[in-house]
Amino acid sequence: MIYFFADDHYNAHCGKTIFEHLFPERKAQITFVENDWTLLESGSWLDDCELLILNLIGTTCNLPHPGPGAEKAVRSYCERGGNMLLLHGSSAAFWQWDWWRKIVGFRWVRPGDPDGVAASTHPVKPYEVRLCKVRHPLAEKLIPFSLGTDEIYTELEQVSPAVILMDTKIEEGVYPQCFENVTPWGGTFLSFLPGHSPAETAGKDLIANIETMIDYLLKGK
Repeated sequence: MIYFFADDHYNAHCGKTIFEHLFPERKAQITFVENDWTLLESGSWLDDCELLILNLIGTTCNLPHPGPGAEKAVRSYCERGGNMLLLHGSSAAFWQWDWWRKIVGFRWVRPGDPDGVAASTHPVKPYEVRLCKVRHPLAEKLIPFSLGTDEIYTELEQVSPAVILMDTKIEEGVYPQCFENVTPWGGTFLSFLPGHSPAETAGKDLIANIETMIDYLLKGK
């Protein structure tokens, strides 16, 4: 089973939009939950979880940061080498947990960061997501694509080694948009940043890339 936890991301419903546009056979594999951490806190999802997908940022959308039950469960999942797909700003899903901030490759930094790091930014404009020159199994499978006016996540902090698979070049600079890192316990995290507005998040190529990443992460299990 795949578990997919999301917030509504300021009523943009990015995670829900992605879930609804996945292949029907994929959706049948997924338990999707939006704006409710009860299942996450319970830890009951650990029993049959093959892959954890997140599209959330802790303390946003008038929701509490996931609490001690969620931390115990997520830590247990990580320590058994569990794989994750972190969508949009999900490197900050659990930003209040010290250990989490250190294992996500590049992290979206919230205002008032506990480590005193300057906040990340998201200019809003059309942009292109490019394939990087990298030797990686996903390099020949991911699809470069364009987005209309939408958030572009920039100025993340690198906290652990990562392989950058896709990036974007805008006036402000070149910024990673998809990357892989390995946790201290051997699990694979794939982070995929593009997609805020419903119109852009539902894009055919964006969804195809997410399907490819899910296949890749499941194959590793």
